[in-house]
Amino acid sequence: MKPNGEEERGQLRAHKNTHLKLMLTSLSAMAAETSTFPIDLTKTRLQLDSSSSSTTNAFRVASEIVREQGPLGLYKGLSPAIIRHLFYTPIRIVAYENLRNAVVSADGDGGGGGGSLSLSAKALAGGFSGVIAQVVASPADLVKVRMQADGRLVSQGLQPRYSGPLDALNKIVYTEGFGGLWKGVFPNVQRAFLVNMGELACYDHAKRFVIQNQIANDNIYAHTLASIMSGLSATTLSCPADVVKTRMMNQAAGKEGKIIYNSSYDCLVKTVRIEGLRALWKGFFPTWARLGPWQFVFWVSYEKLRQIAGLSSF
Repeated sequence: MKPNGEEERGQLRAHKNTHLKLMLTSLSAMAAETSTFPIDLTKTRLQLDSSSSSTTNAFRVASEIVREQGPLGLYKGLSPAIIRHLFYTPIRIVAYENLRNAVVSADGDGGGGGGSLSLSAKALAGGFSGVIAQVVASPADLVKVRMQADGRLVSQGLQPRYSGPLDALNKIVYTEGFGGLWKGVFPNVQRAFLVNMGELACYDHAKRFVIQNQIANDNIYAHTLASIMSGLSATTLSCPADVVKTRMMNQAAGKEGKIIYNSSYDCLVKTVRIEGLRALWKGFFPTWARLGPWQFVFWVSYEKLRQIAGLSSF
Protein backbone atom coordinates (compact mmCIF):
# COMPACT_ATOMS: atom_id res chain seq x y z
CA MET A 1 0.00 0.00 0.00
CA LYS A 2 1.48 3.32 -1.10
CA PRO A 3 1.54 6.21 1.38
CA ASN A 4 -1.03 8.89 0.71
CA GLY A 5 -0.15 12.52 0.00
CA GLU A 6 -0.33 13.54 3.65
CA GLU A 7 2.05 10.76 4.71
CA GLU A 8 4.49 11.66 1.94
CA ARG A 9 4.46 15.30 3.00
CA GLY A 10 5.05 14.24 6.61
CA GLN A 11 8.02 12.07 5.63
CA LEU A 12 9.46 14.87 3.49
CA ARG A 13 9.05 17.32 6.38
CA ALA A 14 10.78 14.95 8.80
CA HIS A 15 13.64 14.40 6.32
CA LYS A 16 14.06 18.15 5.82
CA ASN A 17 13.97 18.78 9.59
CA THR A 18 16.71 16.19 10.16
CA HIS A 19 19.01 17.95 7.66
CA LEU A 20 18.20 21.30 9.26
CA LYS A 21 18.98 19.96 12.75
CA LEU A 22 22.31 18.56 11.52
CA MET A 23 23.25 21.96 10.11
CA LEU A 24 22.18 23.91 13.21
CA THR A 25 24.00 21.45 15.46
CA SER A 26 27.21 21.88 13.44
CA LEU A 27 27.03 25.68 13.68
CA SER A 28 26.44 25.59 17.44
CA ALA A 29 29.21 23.04 17.97
CA MET A 30 31.71 25.16 16.00
CA ALA A 31 30.90 28.20 18.13
CA ALA A 32 31.20 26.22 21.37
CA GLU A 33 34.45 24.49 20.34
CA THR A 34 36.17 27.70 19.25
CA SER A 35 35.27 29.56 22.44
CA THR A 36 36.44 26.80 24.80
CA PHE A 37 39.34 25.23 22.88
CA PRO A 38 42.14 26.81 25.02
CA ILE A 39 40.68 25.04 28.08
CA ASP A 40 40.59 21.75 26.18
CA LEU A 41 44.25 22.18 25.17
CA THR A 42 45.21 22.85 28.79
CA LYS A 43 43.30 19.74 29.90
CA THR A 44 45.08 17.57 27.31
CA ARG A 45 48.52 18.81 28.40
CA LEU A 46 47.65 18.07 32.04
CA GLN A 47 46.53 14.54 31.21
CA LEU A 48 49.72 13.85 29.25
CA ASP A 49 51.84 14.96 32.20
CA SER A 50 52.97 11.69 33.82
CA SER A 51 54.62 13.33 36.82
CA SER A 52 53.02 12.97 40.23
CA SER A 53 53.96 16.52 41.22
CA SER A 54 51.11 18.51 42.76
CA THR A 55 52.62 21.78 41.55
CA THR A 56 51.36 21.23 38.01
CA ASN A 57 48.02 22.95 37.59
CA ALA A 58 45.85 24.27 34.79
CA PHE A 59 46.84 27.92 35.27
CA ARG A 60 50.57 27.12 35.16
CA VAL A 61 50.20 24.96 32.05
CA ALA A 62 48.20 27.65 30.23
CA SER A 63 50.69 30.34 31.26
CA GLU A 64 53.61 28.28 29.91
CA ILE A 65 51.84 27.79 26.58
CA VAL A 66 51.26 31.55 26.19
CA ARG A 67 54.80 32.40 27.26
CA GLU A 68 56.48 29.91 24.91
CA GLN A 69 54.14 30.00 21.89
CA GLY A 70 52.15 33.18 22.25
CA PRO A 71 48.33 33.47 22.59
CA LEU A 72 47.80 31.57 19.32
CA GLY A 73 49.49 28.57 20.92
CA LEU A 74 46.27 28.05 22.88
CA TYR A 75 44.54 27.23 19.58
CA LYS A 76 47.01 24.62 18.27
CA GLY A 77 44.91 21.75 16.96
CA LEU A 78 41.72 23.79 16.54
CA SER A 79 41.15 22.83 12.89
CA PRO A 80 40.95 19.04 13.48
CA ALA A 81 38.80 19.75 16.54
CA ILE A 82 36.34 21.70 14.37
CA ILE A 83 36.39 18.93 11.74
CA ARG A 84 35.71 16.35 14.46
CA HIS A 85 32.67 18.24 15.70
CA LEU A 86 31.25 18.53 12.18
CA PHE A 87 30.75 14.76 12.42
CA TYR A 88 30.62 13.94 16.14
CA THR A 89 28.15 16.45 17.54
CA PRO A 90 25.46 16.40 14.81
CA ILE A 91 25.38 12.59 14.80
CA ARG A 92 25.09 12.20 18.57
CA ILE A 93 22.58 15.02 19.14
CA VAL A 94 20.23 14.15 16.27
CA ALA A 95 20.55 10.40 16.89
CA TYR A 96 19.67 10.88 20.57
CA GLU A 97 16.62 13.01 19.78
CA ASN A 98 15.39 10.52 17.16
CA LEU A 99 15.92 7.56 19.51
CA ARG A 100 14.17 9.37 22.35
CA ASN A 101 11.20 10.37 20.24
CA ALA A 102 10.94 6.90 18.66
CA VAL A 103 10.74 5.25 22.09
CA VAL A 104 8.18 7.80 23.27
CA SER A 105 6.06 7.28 20.14
CA ALA A 106 6.29 3.50 20.58
CA ASP A 107 4.97 3.93 24.12
CA GLY A 108 1.97 5.77 22.72
CA ASP A 109 2.97 9.28 23.80
CA GLY A 110 2.33 11.46 20.81
CA GLY A 111 4.10 14.42 22.34
CA GLY A 112 7.50 13.17 21.25
CA GLY A 113 9.16 15.35 23.86
CA GLY A 114 10.73 12.65 25.98
CA GLY A 115 9.10 13.81 29.19
CA SER A 116 7.72 10.33 29.96
CA LEU A 117 11.09 8.57 29.56
CA SER A 118 13.03 7.55 32.65
CA LEU A 119 16.50 8.91 33.28
CA SER A 120 18.01 5.44 32.76
CA ALA A 121 16.33 5.11 29.34
CA LYS A 122 17.63 8.53 28.32
CA ALA A 123 21.10 7.56 29.59
CA LEU A 124 21.15 4.46 27.37
CA ALA A 125 19.95 6.45 24.35
CA GLY A 126 22.61 9.09 25.00
CA GLY A 127 25.40 6.55 25.45
CA PHE A 128 24.47 4.61 22.32
CA SER A 129 24.31 7.82 20.24
CA GLY A 130 27.72 8.86 21.53
CA VAL A 131 29.30 5.53 20.57
CA ILE A 132 28.09 5.77 16.96
CA ALA A 133 29.27 9.37 16.63
CA GLN A 134 32.69 8.70 18.18
CA VAL A 135 33.52 5.78 15.90
CA VAL A 136 32.93 8.05 12.91
CA ALA A 137 34.86 11.00 14.35
CA SER A 138 37.78 9.10 15.94
CA PRO A 139 40.39 9.88 13.22
CA ALA A 140 39.83 13.63 13.59
CA ASP A 141 40.02 13.25 17.38
CA LEU A 142 43.34 11.41 17.05
CA VAL A 143 44.82 14.18 14.88
CA LYS A 144 43.59 16.80 17.37
CA VAL A 145 45.24 15.06 20.35
CA ARG A 146 48.53 14.52 18.48
CA MET A 147 48.68 18.20 17.42
CA GLN A 148 47.85 19.40 20.92
CA ALA A 149 50.60 17.18 22.34
CA ASP A 150 53.08 18.56 19.78
CA GLY A 151 53.10 21.82 21.68
CA ARG A 152 55.00 20.08 24.48
CA LEU A 153 57.76 19.11 22.05
CA VAL A 154 58.05 22.73 20.89
CA SER A 155 58.33 23.92 24.49
CA GLN A 156 61.22 21.48 24.99
CA GLY A 157 63.04 22.87 21.95
CA LEU A 158 62.25 19.83 19.82
CA GLN A 159 60.82 19.67 16.32
CA PRO A 160 57.05 19.04 16.23
CA ARG A 161 55.94 15.81 14.62
CA TYR A 162 53.35 17.40 12.34
CA SER A 163 53.11 20.69 10.43
CA GLY A 164 49.32 20.60 10.16
CA PRO A 165 46.20 18.38 10.15
CA LEU A 166 46.77 16.96 6.65
CA ASP A 167 50.44 16.29 7.41
CA ALA A 168 49.42 14.51 10.62
CA LEU A 169 46.82 12.45 8.77
CA ASN A 170 49.30 11.43 6.06
CA LYS A 171 52.08 10.54 8.49
CA ILE A 172 49.79 8.50 10.74
CA VAL A 173 48.52 6.47 7.78
CA TYR A 174 52.05 6.03 6.38
CA THR A 175 53.73 4.98 9.65
CA GLU A 176 50.86 3.25 11.48
CA GLY A 177 48.59 2.11 8.67
CA PHE A 178 45.00 3.09 7.90
CA GLY A 179 43.88 1.35 11.07
CA GLY A 180 46.19 3.69 12.99
CA LEU A 181 43.61 6.43 12.50
CA TRP A 182 41.44 4.53 14.99
CA LYS A 183 44.17 4.12 17.60
CA GLY A 184 42.59 4.53 21.02
CA VAL A 185 39.11 4.00 19.59
CA PHE A 186 38.14 1.60 22.39
CA PRO A 187 38.83 4.02 25.29
CA ASN A 188 37.48 6.75 23.01
CA VAL A 189 34.18 4.89 22.63
CA GLN A 190 34.08 4.20 26.37
CA ARG A 191 34.50 7.89 27.06
CA ALA A 192 31.91 8.85 24.46
CA PHE A 193 29.38 6.47 26.01
CA LEU A 194 29.95 7.92 29.49
CA VAL A 195 30.07 11.57 28.35
CA ASN A 196 26.87 11.36 26.35
CA MET A 197 25.15 9.24 28.96
CA GLY A 198 25.83 12.01 31.47
CA GLU A 199 25.56 15.01 29.15
CA LEU A 200 22.53 14.33 26.95
CA ALA A 201 20.41 12.46 29.48
CA CYS A 202 21.20 14.90 32.28
CA TYR A 203 20.60 18.00 30.12
CA ASP A 204 17.32 16.62 28.81
CA HIS A 205 16.12 15.48 32.25
CA ALA A 206 17.34 18.58 34.11
CA LYS A 207 15.75 20.97 31.61
CA ARG A 208 12.38 19.24 31.87
CA PHE A 209 12.63 19.16 35.67
CA VAL A 210 13.31 22.91 35.76
CA ILE A 211 10.41 23.66 33.40
CA GLN A 212 7.88 21.25 34.94
CA ASN A 213 8.60 22.53 38.46
CA GLN A 214 8.23 26.13 37.20
CA ILE A 215 11.76 27.08 38.28
CA ALA A 216 12.12 28.70 34.85
CA ASN A 217 10.38 28.66 31.50
CA ASP A 218 11.90 27.03 28.42
CA ASN A 219 14.45 29.83 28.01
CA ILE A 220 18.11 30.70 28.58
CA TYR A 221 17.77 30.30 32.36
CA ALA A 222 16.52 26.73 32.07
CA HIS A 223 19.15 25.94 29.45
CA THR A 224 21.94 27.36 31.64
CA LEU A 225 20.91 25.39 34.74
CA ALA A 226 20.58 22.19 32.73
CA SER A 227 23.96 22.66 31.01
CA ILE A 228 25.74 23.17 34.36
CA MET A 229 24.28 19.95 35.76
CA SER A 230 25.01 17.94 32.62
CA GLY A 231 28.58 19.23 32.44
CA LEU A 232 29.30 18.20 36.02
CA SER A 233 27.83 14.70 35.66
CA ALA A 234 29.53 14.10 32.29
CA THR A 235 32.94 15.15 33.66
CA THR A 236 32.69 12.96 36.76
CA LEU A 237 31.73 9.91 34.74
CA SER A 238 34.12 10.36 31.83
CA CYS A 239 37.36 11.78 33.22
CA PRO A 240 39.12 8.42 33.88
CA ALA A 241 38.28 7.19 30.37
CA ASP A 242 39.36 10.57 28.98
CA VAL A 243 42.80 10.28 30.61
CA VAL A 244 43.28 6.76 29.22
CA LYS A 245 41.99 7.81 25.79
CA THR A 246 44.34 10.79 25.59
CA ARG A 247 47.42 8.75 26.55
CA MET A 248 46.55 5.89 24.21
CA MET A 249 45.95 8.19 21.26
CA ASN A 250 49.10 10.25 21.84
CA GLN A 251 51.55 7.34 21.89
CA ALA A 252 53.20 6.45 18.61
CA ALA A 253 55.45 3.44 18.07
CA GLY A 254 59.15 4.29 18.29
CA LYS A 255 61.93 3.18 15.94
CA GLU A 256 62.02 -0.25 17.60
CA GLY A 257 58.25 -0.55 17.54
CA LYS A 258 57.97 -0.21 21.31
CA ILE A 259 54.98 1.45 22.92
CA ILE A 260 54.26 2.38 26.55
CA TYR A 261 50.74 0.95 26.80
CA ASN A 262 49.61 -2.32 25.18
CA SER A 263 45.92 -1.67 25.72
CA SER A 264 43.54 0.71 27.44
CA TYR A 265 43.42 -1.66 30.43
CA ASP A 266 47.24 -1.71 30.55
CA CYS A 267 47.23 2.09 30.46
CA LEU A 268 44.68 2.22 33.27
CA VAL A 269 46.65 -0.18 35.48
CA LYS A 270 50.03 1.51 34.86
CA THR A 271 48.60 4.98 35.47
CA VAL A 272 47.08 3.96 38.82
CA ARG A 273 50.14 1.96 39.89
CA ILE A 274 52.68 4.68 39.06
CA GLU A 275 50.70 7.86 39.73
CA GLY A 276 47.92 6.77 42.07
CA LEU A 277 44.13 6.63 41.72
CA ARG A 278 43.79 10.41 41.64
CA ALA A 279 45.68 10.47 38.33
CA LEU A 280 42.52 9.16 36.64
CA TRP A 281 40.92 12.52 37.35
CA LYS A 282 43.87 14.58 36.10
CA GLY A 283 42.52 17.57 34.30
CA PHE A 284 39.14 17.29 36.09
CA PHE A 285 38.81 21.02 36.73
CA PRO A 286 39.76 22.20 33.21
CA THR A 287 37.56 19.41 31.79
CA TRP A 288 34.58 20.61 33.82
CA ALA A 289 35.54 24.25 33.25
CA ARG A 290 35.43 23.50 29.53
CA LEU A 291 32.31 21.32 29.48
CA GLY A 292 30.29 23.87 31.42
CA PRO A 293 30.95 26.84 29.07
CA TRP A 294 30.95 24.50 26.03
CA GLN A 295 27.51 23.22 26.85
CA PHE A 296 26.25 26.68 27.75
CA VAL A 297 27.37 28.09 24.39
CA PHE A 298 26.19 25.03 22.49
CA TRP A 299 22.78 24.49 24.07
CA VAL A 300 21.81 28.16 24.28
CA SER A 301 22.78 28.79 20.65
CA TYR A 302 21.29 25.51 19.42
CA GLU A 303 17.96 26.05 21.19
CA LYS A 304 17.84 29.63 19.88
CA LEU A 305 18.65 28.55 16.32
CA ARG A 306 15.93 25.90 16.50
CA GLN A 307 13.48 28.54 17.63
CA ILE A 308 14.47 30.87 14.77
CA ALA A 309 14.16 28.00 12.28
CA GLY A 310 10.66 27.20 13.52
CA LEU A 311 11.59 23.87 15.16
CA SER A 312 10.36 22.72 18.54
CA SER A 313 12.58 22.85 21.62
CA PHE A 314 15.10 19.98 22.00
